[in-house]
Amino acid sequence: MVLELYLDLLSQPCRAIYIFAKKNGIPFQMHTVELRKGEHLSDAFAQVNPMKKVPAMKDNDFTLSESVAILLYLTHKYKVPDHWYPQELQARARVDEYLAWQHTALRRSCLRALWHKVMFPVFLGEQVPSETLAATLAELDVNLQVLEDKFLQDKAFLIGSHISLADLVAITELMHPVGGGCPVFEGRPKLAAWYHRVEAAVGKDLFREAHEVILKAKDSPPANLIMKQKLMPRVLAMIQ
Repeated sequence: MVLELYLDLLSQPCRAIYIFAKKNGIPFQMHTVELRKGEHLSDAFAQVNPMKKVPAMKDNDFTLSESVAILLYLTHKYKVPDHWYPQELQARARVDEYLAWQHTALRRSCLRALWHKVMFPVFLGEQVPSETLAATLAELDVNLQVLEDKFLQDKAFLIGSHISLADLVAITELMHPVGGGCPVFEGRPKLAAWYHRVEAAVGKDLFREAHEVILKAKDSPPANLIMKQKLMPRVLAMIQ
Protein backbone atom coordinates (compact mmCIF):
# COMPACT_ATOMS: atom_id res chain seq x y z
CA MET A 1 0.00 0.00 0.00
CA VAL A 2 1.10 3.56 -0.69
CA LEU A 3 2.21 5.79 2.18
CA GLU A 4 -0.67 7.90 3.54
CA LEU A 5 -0.18 11.42 4.88
CA TYR A 6 -2.86 13.26 6.82
CA LEU A 7 -2.22 16.96 6.36
CA ASP A 8 -3.65 20.44 6.28
CA LEU A 9 -1.36 22.89 4.51
CA LEU A 10 -2.59 25.61 6.83
CA SER A 11 -0.26 23.92 9.34
CA GLN A 12 3.44 24.71 9.16
CA PRO A 13 4.65 21.16 10.10
CA CYS A 14 2.30 19.73 7.46
CA ARG A 15 3.81 22.02 4.85
CA ALA A 16 7.31 20.83 5.74
CA ILE A 17 6.32 17.19 5.30
CA TYR A 18 4.43 17.89 2.08
CA ILE A 19 7.36 19.77 0.51
CA PHE A 20 9.86 17.14 1.66
CA ALA A 21 7.86 14.23 0.22
CA LYS A 22 7.16 16.02 -3.06
CA LYS A 23 10.72 17.27 -3.50
CA ASN A 24 12.18 13.81 -2.93
CA GLY A 25 9.72 11.96 -5.14
CA ILE A 26 8.23 9.96 -2.26
CA PRO A 27 4.93 8.44 -3.41
CA PHE A 28 2.06 9.16 -1.03
CA GLN A 29 -1.66 9.52 -0.81
CA MET A 30 -2.72 12.76 0.82
CA HIS A 31 -5.75 12.95 3.10
CA THR A 32 -6.69 16.55 3.80
CA VAL A 33 -7.81 17.07 7.39
CA GLU A 34 -9.29 20.57 7.51
CA LEU A 35 -8.41 22.21 10.81
CA ARG A 36 -10.82 25.10 10.26
CA LYS A 37 -13.69 22.63 10.06
CA GLY A 38 -12.55 20.73 13.13
CA GLU A 39 -11.98 17.54 11.15
CA HIS A 40 -8.97 16.69 13.31
CA LEU A 41 -11.32 16.36 16.27
CA SER A 42 -13.44 13.66 14.65
CA ASP A 43 -13.65 10.08 15.89
CA ALA A 44 -12.61 8.87 12.42
CA PHE A 45 -9.33 10.80 12.54
CA ALA A 46 -8.71 9.68 16.12
CA GLN A 47 -8.34 6.16 14.72
CA VAL A 48 -5.23 7.43 12.89
CA ASN A 49 -3.93 9.78 15.57
CA PRO A 50 -5.55 9.53 19.03
CA MET A 51 -4.03 12.92 19.91
CA LYS A 52 -6.21 14.45 17.16
CA LYS A 53 -3.45 16.55 15.65
CA VAL A 54 -1.95 16.86 12.19
CA PRO A 55 0.33 15.83 10.66
CA ALA A 56 -0.07 12.08 10.88
CA MET A 57 1.28 9.23 8.76
CA LYS A 58 0.14 5.72 8.00
CA ASP A 59 2.50 3.22 6.37
CA ASN A 60 0.50 0.01 6.02
CA ASP A 61 -0.34 -0.88 9.65
CA PHE A 62 2.23 1.49 11.12
CA THR A 63 0.98 4.93 12.20
CA LEU A 64 3.10 7.86 13.34
CA SER A 65 2.46 11.36 14.62
CA GLU A 66 4.71 14.37 15.32
CA SER A 67 6.24 16.15 12.34
CA VAL A 68 9.92 15.68 13.23
CA ALA A 69 9.40 11.95 13.78
CA ILE A 70 7.65 11.70 10.41
CA LEU A 71 10.38 13.64 8.60
CA LEU A 72 13.09 11.43 10.11
CA TYR A 73 11.14 8.28 9.25
CA LEU A 74 10.91 9.41 5.63
CA THR A 75 14.63 10.23 5.44
CA HIS A 76 15.55 6.75 6.66
CA LYS A 77 13.01 4.73 4.69
CA TYR A 78 13.47 6.44 1.33
CA LYS A 79 17.22 7.11 1.47
CA VAL A 80 16.92 10.73 0.39
CA PRO A 81 20.03 12.79 -0.47
CA ASP A 82 22.40 13.06 2.47
CA HIS A 83 22.22 16.84 2.78
CA TRP A 84 18.72 16.64 4.24
CA TYR A 85 19.90 14.77 7.35
CA PRO A 86 23.67 14.23 7.06
CA GLN A 87 25.42 11.01 8.03
CA GLU A 88 28.39 12.97 9.39
CA LEU A 89 27.88 13.08 13.15
CA GLN A 90 28.43 16.76 13.87
CA ALA A 91 26.46 18.00 10.86
CA ARG A 92 23.55 15.76 11.89
CA ALA A 93 23.83 17.07 15.44
CA ARG A 94 23.44 20.61 14.11
CA VAL A 95 20.17 19.62 12.44
CA ASP A 96 19.03 18.01 15.68
CA GLU A 97 20.04 21.11 17.62
CA TYR A 98 17.90 23.36 15.46
CA LEU A 99 14.91 21.00 15.54
CA ALA A 100 15.12 20.81 19.34
CA TRP A 101 15.29 24.60 19.70
CA GLN A 102 12.66 25.73 17.24
CA HIS A 103 9.79 23.66 18.60
CA THR A 104 9.38 25.83 21.70
CA ALA A 105 10.94 29.03 20.34
CA LEU A 106 10.43 30.00 16.71
CA ARG A 107 7.30 27.88 16.29
CA ARG A 108 5.64 29.40 19.31
CA SER A 109 6.29 33.00 18.30
CA CYS A 110 5.36 32.43 14.63
CA LEU A 111 2.11 30.74 15.60
CA ARG A 112 1.23 33.46 18.08
CA ALA A 113 2.00 36.18 15.53
CA LEU A 114 -0.39 34.70 12.97
CA TRP A 115 -3.20 34.14 15.47
CA HIS A 116 -2.89 37.49 17.18
CA LYS A 117 -2.52 39.49 13.96
CA VAL A 118 -5.01 37.69 11.71
CA MET A 119 -6.80 34.61 13.00
CA PHE A 120 -8.34 36.03 16.15
CA PRO A 121 -9.73 39.24 14.59
CA VAL A 122 -10.56 37.83 11.12
CA PHE A 123 -11.21 34.13 11.59
CA LEU A 124 -12.71 34.05 15.10
CA GLY A 125 -13.95 37.63 15.45
CA GLU A 126 -11.91 38.27 18.61
CA GLN A 127 -9.93 41.48 18.98
CA VAL A 128 -6.44 41.27 20.47
CA PRO A 129 -5.26 44.13 22.73
CA SER A 130 -2.61 46.25 21.04
CA GLU A 131 -0.13 45.65 23.87
CA THR A 132 -0.56 41.87 23.47
CA LEU A 133 0.11 42.09 19.74
CA ALA A 134 3.14 44.30 20.34
CA ALA A 135 4.57 41.81 22.85
CA THR A 136 3.99 38.94 20.43
CA LEU A 137 5.79 40.72 17.59
CA ALA A 138 8.66 41.64 19.92
CA GLU A 139 9.03 37.97 20.90
CA LEU A 140 9.07 37.02 17.22
CA ASP A 141 11.80 39.59 16.57
CA VAL A 142 13.96 38.11 19.35
CA ASN A 143 13.65 34.61 17.88
CA LEU A 144 14.38 35.87 14.37
CA GLN A 145 17.59 37.36 15.73
CA VAL A 146 18.55 34.04 17.33
CA LEU A 147 17.80 32.26 14.05
CA GLU A 148 20.07 34.66 12.21
CA ASP A 149 22.90 34.97 14.74
CA LYS A 150 23.05 31.49 16.25
CA PHE A 151 21.98 29.22 13.41
CA LEU A 152 22.41 30.98 10.04
CA GLN A 153 25.46 33.12 10.81
CA ASP A 154 27.36 33.58 7.51
CA LYS A 155 26.41 30.24 5.96
CA ALA A 156 24.29 29.68 2.87
CA PHE A 157 21.92 27.46 4.85
CA LEU A 158 21.41 26.79 8.54
CA ILE A 159 23.77 23.80 8.62
CA GLY A 160 26.20 24.68 5.86
CA SER A 161 26.32 24.90 2.08
CA HIS A 162 23.25 22.74 1.37
CA ILE A 163 19.62 22.74 2.42
CA SER A 164 18.66 20.44 5.29
CA LEU A 165 15.60 19.53 7.32
CA ALA A 166 16.45 22.47 9.56
CA ASP A 167 15.97 24.97 6.73
CA LEU A 168 12.74 23.36 5.58
CA VAL A 169 11.23 23.36 9.06
CA ALA A 170 12.39 26.94 9.67
CA ILE A 171 11.01 28.43 6.47
CA THR A 172 7.60 26.82 6.86
CA GLU A 173 7.41 28.32 10.34
CA LEU A 174 8.34 31.79 9.08
CA MET A 175 5.68 31.71 6.39
CA HIS A 176 3.06 31.68 9.16
CA PRO A 177 3.65 35.32 10.20
CA VAL A 178 4.33 36.22 6.56
CA GLY A 179 0.81 34.95 5.82
CA GLY A 180 -0.42 37.28 8.53
CA GLY A 181 1.24 40.29 6.92
CA CYS A 182 4.26 40.49 9.23
CA PRO A 183 7.36 41.94 7.49
CA VAL A 184 9.56 39.06 8.66
CA PHE A 185 12.41 39.70 6.24
CA GLU A 186 12.27 43.49 6.21
CA GLY A 187 15.53 44.96 7.48
CA ARG A 188 17.10 41.49 7.56
CA PRO A 189 19.00 41.13 4.28
CA LYS A 190 20.90 38.06 5.43
CA LEU A 191 17.70 36.25 6.38
CA ALA A 192 15.96 37.43 3.20
CA ALA A 193 18.79 36.04 1.05
CA TRP A 194 18.55 32.73 2.91
CA TYR A 195 14.80 32.64 2.25
CA HIS A 196 15.38 33.00 -1.49
CA ARG A 197 18.03 30.26 -1.44
CA VAL A 198 15.66 27.89 0.37
CA GLU A 199 12.85 28.69 -2.06
CA ALA A 200 15.16 28.02 -5.01
CA ALA A 201 16.47 24.77 -3.50
CA VAL A 202 12.92 23.50 -2.97
CA GLY A 203 11.66 24.81 -6.30
CA LYS A 204 9.55 27.97 -6.56
CA ASP A 205 6.47 26.20 -7.94
CA LEU A 206 6.41 23.62 -5.14
CA PHE A 207 7.14 26.27 -2.53
CA ARG A 208 4.26 28.46 -3.70
CA GLU A 209 1.90 25.50 -4.01
CA ALA A 210 2.59 24.45 -0.42
CA HIS A 211 2.12 27.99 0.95
CA GLU A 212 -0.90 29.06 -1.07
CA VAL A 213 -3.32 28.35 1.80
CA ILE A 214 -1.39 30.23 4.48
CA LEU A 215 -0.79 33.22 2.23
CA LYS A 216 -4.57 33.51 1.82
CA ALA A 217 -5.32 32.94 5.51
CA LYS A 218 -6.38 36.51 6.19
CA ASP A 219 -9.09 36.16 3.55
CA SER A 220 -10.72 33.22 5.38
CA PRO A 221 -14.37 33.72 6.39
CA PRO A 222 -15.18 33.97 10.11
CA ALA A 223 -15.78 30.65 11.84
CA ASN A 224 -19.33 29.84 12.81
CA LEU A 225 -20.22 29.72 16.50
CA ILE A 226 -20.05 25.93 16.77
CA MET A 227 -16.57 25.74 15.26
CA LYS A 228 -15.47 28.64 17.41
CA GLN A 229 -16.60 26.87 20.57
CA LYS A 230 -14.89 23.62 19.55
CA LEU A 231 -11.57 25.09 18.44
CA MET A 232 -10.97 28.00 20.82
CA PRO A 233 -9.81 25.94 23.84
CA ARG A 234 -7.27 24.08 21.69
CA VAL A 235 -6.08 27.28 20.03
CA LEU A 236 -5.57 29.00 23.36
CA ALA A 237 -3.64 26.00 24.67
CA MET A 238 -1.30 26.15 21.67
CA ILE A 239 -0.45 29.83 21.73
CA GLN A 240 -0.38 30.77 25.42
